[in-house]
Amino acid sequence: MAIERTLSILKPDATTRNITGKINAIFEENGFRIIAQRRVLLTRSETERFYIIHKERPFYKDLCDFMSSAPVVVQVLEGENAILKNRAIMGATNPEEAAPGTIRALFGLSIDQNTVHGSDSAATAAQEIAFFFKETDIVG
Repeated sequence: MAIERTLSILKPDATTRNITGKINAIFEENGFRIIAQRRVLLTRSETERFYIIHKERPFYKDLCDFMSSAPVVVQVLEGENAILKNRAIMGATNPEEAAPGTIRALFGLSIDQNTVHGSDSAATAAQEIAFFFKETDIVG
């Protein structure tokens, strides 16, 4: 199995409810190392650039509004098959459809306020990590 890195974002609904520590504990209990992390308040422009892939989707404006509404925690997770493993731990996008015990099932409020973001591929992970972190910020 390959050691990979993936980007994780703890969204505004996580930071405003002060549950970021609980979520990080789940990552660590599942074998991830958090090798970079910081709390940021994204500007609207940063949010629009980060989610540009969704620009033509009907939820783009609401997503950008939400993600710039309160601080987020951006982090790099490292572990075996980190990308797929993180997506499994997060659960389905809609918390109502997420498997029991997943982060979204435990903490997600709605399909829009679903607590976490995770990269969906190795290429996306590299791009998303570089959006938020310089290589010197990542300490393995």
